[in-house]
Amino acid sequence: MQFVTFGGVTVGLCILGHFLTTWFPGRKALTKDPVRHASALAPFLLSWAYGCLAVLGVGGLIGWAADTALWISNWLGDAALVWGVGGQAGQTAGPAPYLPLTQAGGGLVLILTMCMVAAAKKSKHGSDIARGAWCGICLGTSSGIAGFAAVPLAQAVNWLGDTVYGAL
Repeated sequence: MQFVTFGGVTVGLCILGHFLTTWFPGRKALTKDPVRHASALAPFLLSWAYGCLAVLGVGGLIGWAADTALWISNWLGDAALVWGVGGQAGQTAGPAPYLPLTQAGGGLVLILTMCMVAAAKKSKHGSDIARGAWCGICLGTSSGIAGFAAVPLAQAVNWLGDTVYGAL
């Protein structure tokens, strides 16, 4: 299990800030057609939730890939903090309450992985999906609001996995 550092949180927040800045249509356009503009957030938010779940998987190829992405993000963010603003590297951002996925929850994350890969390849929102997953991986184990959102997501996926696989 890889924990996020301040550098990784910085990378996640930079991705989130970039997405929201490029998404924001302006107050006038947003008030004129809020549903259309708000629906443009859906691919990013859904893939963000997937990224949070992927980083909670402790084993297998998906867990390894998520941990590797988090490690790289920690390294890049720490380097940017040290060289950019004179910060310190490697400070853990305070681990969030960690709730691992059950066997059935892990199976559901595997199914979601296949769906995310297909959506990223076929959809015109492929870059939003990739950035959302990366942002979720960076912020999923943080101790902030994003990290606390990972716990109910994990509980929901564990429950749904137990219910779906239990019914089969």
